[in-house]
Parts: sequence; C-alpha cells; structure tokens
Amino acid sequence: MSQKYIEEFRGDLKEFHEMTKKFYQKDINVAQYKKFSGGFGSYAQRGGDASMLRLRFAGGEITKEQLLFIAESIETYNISLVHFSTCQSLQLHNLSEKEVCALIEASFDHGIITRGGGGDYPRNVMCSPLSGVQRGEYFDTLPYAKAAAEYLLGFIHKVKLPRKLKVAFSNSGENITHVTFRDLGFAATERGTFDVYSAGGLGREPKMGVLTASDIEPAKILYYIKAMIDTFTAYGNYENRAKSRTRFMQDTLGTERYLQAYQEKLNLALASEQLDLTLNAPEIHKQGTKKKLEHPRAIPQKQEGLYAVCYHPIGGCPKPEFFRRLYDAILPMEEVLLRISPDESLYIINLTAREAETILALTKDGAQTGFEASVSCIGASICQVGARDSQALLKACIERVRKEHFPNDVLPKIHISGCPSSCSGHPVAALGFRGGVKQTPEGPKPAFAVYEMGCPIEGEESFGKELGVMLESDIPEFLAELGRELMARDLIYSDFIQKYHEDFLKIANRFL
Repeated sequence: MSQKYIEEFRGDLKEFHEMTKKFYQKDINVAQYKKFSGGFGSYAQRGGDASMLRLRFAGGEITKEQLLFIAESIETYNISLVHFSTCQSLQLHNLSEKEVCALIEASFDHGIITRGGGGDYPRNVMCSPLSGVQRGEYFDTLPYAKAAAEYLLGFIHKVKLPRKLKVAFSNSGENITHVTFRDLGFAATERGTFDVYSAGGLGREPKMGVLTASDIEPAKILYYIKAMIDTFTAYGNYENRAKSRTRFMQDTLGTERYLQAYQEKLNLALASEQLDLTLNAPEIHKQGTKKKLEHPRAIPQKQEGLYAVCYHPIGGCPKPEFFRRLYDAILPMEEVLLRISPDESLYIINLTAREAETILALTKDGAQTGFEASVSCIGASICQVGARDSQALLKACIERVRKEHFPNDVLPKIHISGCPSSCSGHPVAALGFRGGVKQTPEGPKPAFAVYEMGCPIEGEESFGKELGVMLESDIPEFLAELGRELMARDLIYSDFIQKYHEDFLKIANRFL
C-alpha cells in the first residue's frame, strides 16, 4: 500500500480519537457516531459498549508480516472475536475505546489502511482468492485488483459518494466475487481481457449488473473506475439513502440512458486522464516437490508440486489463538501467503505437499463438510442493524445436522444474513435465509425468510425465490428432515431440487 496514503489518512486519526471519546462519554449517540466512524472502518457494536475494527486487504491477501501484526494485536489486547468478512476483510471485535484507538494507529504503522472500510466510500476491492495459482483460471487478476484499490483510495478525500462503492475482479466464470452484480465488476475472459459490469448489487431490491463494456484491455481498468465514480456522483441519489446505491440508477435513468451516461463519462476520462497501467504478474519462484497429496482441502496449484489449503472456521470466526499458531507454522515456509475468501474461508497458498500436511493438521477444527462451510454474517448479537443472530442459527443447524452423520455435500452450503443487507449473499445462494419476524398466535417470534435456487455462476446468474418465512427454532429440524429425504433417495441437494422440486416444496411448506 502506498506510503503516501498511509501518511495522508494518518492525519485523520486525531478526529477519530476525538469522536470515539465523545461516543463513549455519551456526548454523541450511536447514529451520529456510526455516520462518522464507518469511514474509518470501525463501528460500535450492538449496545454501544464495544467497537469493531475492519482491516482492509486488497483481494484478501495477507502477508506473513501482517499476520504477525494480527497475532500480536490479538495477544496484546486479548481480542476474543475475529471474523473473516464476505468482502475479504478481517474484523476485530469486542474492542474497548482505548483498544480501538490503539489498534487503528498500529494498523497504519504496519501498512494496513482501515480508511474507507465502511461508510460512503470505495470499499475493499475484491478478487478471486486463488488468483495467480488456480488451475484453469483465465489469467491472474490480483495485480489489477491491487492497482484498483490503490487508485480508489485517492477518492476518499476528493469525492463525496452517495453511498458505498464495491469493486470486484474475477479470474474465472466461478464468479465467487459476484462481479456480474456488483457496483463495478471486472470479469476476466479466456481472451485475456475483461468484461465490465456495473450498477448491480444485493441488499434490498437486488439487481444484476449491466454489461457495460466487453473485451477491454486490462491496462485500461482505471478509466472504467473513473467513469463509474463520475457517473455515480452525477446521477446517484444523495437525498434518499434507501435508493442511493448504484443499482438504483437502473431505475431512475433506465438501462439505455444509464449506459449512455456511463459512456459519456468514460469518453471524458479517456480523453483527459493518463491512467494506463503497466503491470506484471508476480512470479512464484518456489519449487514444488514430487510428493503427491490428496485431501479434500488441499488444492493443487497450477505451479506444479505446490498446494493451497482451504480452512473454513465455522461462521468465518477462527479462534483468536489460531493466528499465532499459523504464523509460527508458516514462518519458515518460503513465499507462503494468506487469502481471505468471499465465502469466509482462508486459503494458505504456495505450500509444498509436506508443508500442506502441516497446515491441514493445524486447521482440522474447521468445517468438515460442504454444509459446515456455510456462510453467515456476524449477526444481530454484534451488528447494530441485524434483525437476527445468524451466527447462533448456523451453529444450531450444524449441531443438529451432525447428529444425522450425513455424507459430505448431501446438504448444500447455506447462506444466512441477519437482515436484508445480504452480507452473506443469501439472494444468490442455493438455499438462503434472511432474518426477520414471524407472526404467530403467541405473538411475533424470531424467524428467517427462506430463499431457493439462487446462483452466482457467470452466465447462469439468478436471484433465489423467496418461499416464505420459517421460525428460527424450526430451521435446524427442516435441514435434518431435508437431509434424511436426500439420503433416502441417494441424491444430493442440487440434483433433488432440480428433479423433484415439488417434493422439496412439500418438505419446506411443513415448516413455513
């Protein structure tokens, strides 16, 4: 990260300290503090007695040096809760006033910028977590994601956006970063170019992105980012926050007029800016070994003899002591990096087979099945705006399903959001849940809306259909019954819902 930006934003920290002190002294309320602190990547947690700090890592990549800082911070401040976010950031929770102020200073000292981690700013730039090492990828898009992240930091002091702006890159059609329905997404193609999508997004009234340009040269991406910033500030809604995300420009302008407006801003950027990039993908010099490794969490890289290990802590919340153990393990390993994934997993890359065995043993407490690798936002016990405790629901579901001893991948990976903000990506999940309330004869009870048959894969994208509302207490048993039906038919969920959709609905309707 550019030292220029570290010094530029360090000057803002004095005001952060002052406002944080005012909040904890009760001189300003939660809403007033949230409006300010979000721009620094920090929010007060529910109840207003503790804070969260969000560390930005472009493309989710964490170096050994940054990992050491995280481990030492956890030990110094006895941090009890860490969360991998679906935007490839790392969140430190349950911080006191003194701790959050000390940590934000220390983060800057270690080259980690939190500025713009929340609020109405360009957010952490996302990228496919195995970019550069994944077999079958179109090309390594991470260098472009990092260049975009650096460029976007320059707008934090210069431009007032109507709302946040999320930019993402993909390296294949897997579309794990949801580039085709982000505010701005760069989808790699097999021709070594990008297709550009814009004005999409999840949350309330989700929308697929508009195909804005095809087959652009990767060197030109910053022009398209500048055009998006200019279009958003010109046509975005500054009056109504509920309608202020980029996707609502599709409504106010119409698709054709939106594309015309974007093209006008793009032409202006091309004519007046000098933003061409000259980038080289980093080389991996490490030599693999002939030793072969077969394990469901060990992924062979395109670099022969090297592996990536996938670790998915339940709910994306690793034990705090994990970070020190991981640092100690990888310290002697050459060229090893970490990548946070949008599904709250962590990839440890550039491992030899023997090194991968060490990391597999270290991470054996994580998800054991595809279902256990389900995605949950941090939930209402922490988040101010959350309606339901999504983390508690996920744990209850896993505990119930484990009693059935289903084989791996019988049940799908579910996505649970505590509210309509869709932080888990539930609208595009095969099976998703969104927190809410259900009216019953005994009064309102905690519940979740159920969504089926969403899909993020490029070319097959679809938003799931809402089936109805299910009591929170019934969801674990619904999943257990669904799993038993799948076992009886010797099917996995994806096949069952396609071939026997009516039978699936009969099971779900008993709980809706």
